[in-house]
Amino acid sequence: MELLLGLLVLLLGTSTIANAAISELSWREISNINSQGPYFGIVVPNGYELDPLLHSPRYVADDKFPHFDFAGKHFRIGVLEKKRVIVVMCGLGMLNAGISTQLLLTLFDVKGVLNYGIAGNGNPKLQIGDVTIPQYWAHTGLWRWQRLGEIDGDFSRKFGNLEFADYSNCSKDFEPKNTNLLSKVWYQAEEIYPVNGNTEVNHDIFWVPVDKTYFKIARNLKNVKLDSCVNTTCLPRKPVVTRVEKGVTANVFVDNKAYREFLHSKFDATPIEMETAAVALVCFQQNKPFIAIRSLSDLAGGGSALSNEARVFSSLASRNAFEVLAKFISILNY
Repeated sequence: MELLLGLLVLLLGTSTIANAAISELSWREISNINSQGPYFGIVVPNGYELDPLLHSPRYVADDKFPHFDFAGKHFRIGVLEKKRVIVVMCGLGMLNAGISTQLLLTLFDVKGVLNYGIAGNGNPKLQIGDVTIPQYWAHTGLWRWQRLGEIDGDFSRKFGNLEFADYSNCSKDFEPKNTNLLSKVWYQAEEIYPVNGNTEVNHDIFWVPVDKTYFKIARNLKNVKLDSCVNTTCLPRKPVVTRVEKGVTANVFVDNKAYREFLHSKFDATPIEMETAAVALVCFQQNKPFIAIRSLSDLAGGGSALSNEARVFSSLASRNAFEVLAKFISILNY
């Protein structure tokens, strides 16, 4: 019986049994969309970050297939700066970003992936509204939590640790530093399985590089005109576009000065956000060119103690990120 079922699957190919998840009608639509490709894939986290693209006259939806819906995702098909693109709003966090990127690469003929949006700022030398383009991304939310009093352990110490005792306030309510019950966490590399490698043989990676050619092209983005005011609230200077070395991602909204300073001093992190490393890891695993453009919406944990600056400047940062994305895609020659 098992042999018979196996033969049926082979014979039916893309028929009903094999298409339990994707109907034949959907496959035909995907095939028609891909016949107009290849595309640049654009992954954007949230609606307010997507709005500048949708409201820009530079983006024109495809007249035959303006969108394709699958697995809870809405893939928009169109042209941006004369380049064919497929745009997906992934949603908040690494799970949504990873799923959306994998679906994008699995369903469609995508030659490169561009991620844009806003981020918290880890580098006090930069300001709100500046647009950063990191060369490397890391997921800083994969921890090995060390047992209190443990000396040895089967985990990597390569990327360093966060010692919670370093952040005790030394008041009468705290025991001496070396008895902090939270101990420390060690940052760990991700395990990925490269598409061109052996199955079930993992590759450990912490710092994921963006595409070398994309990063080189990004040198030509310095003169993009960026917004500096929200209504009557203006920034101290005109925002700039800058390539930086590192950005970090975790499922954590960092609104804490001490942790922001730790991430900057330990990892030289500038943008701090919640999606990009997932996009980078999937693209690295799939061997697809990738780059991320993140505009700074707040000094993570800085500013007023009463509110986060992102509440005021997220729309400005979103517009600036899109402007740089549009310029970047306009100068791509392939």
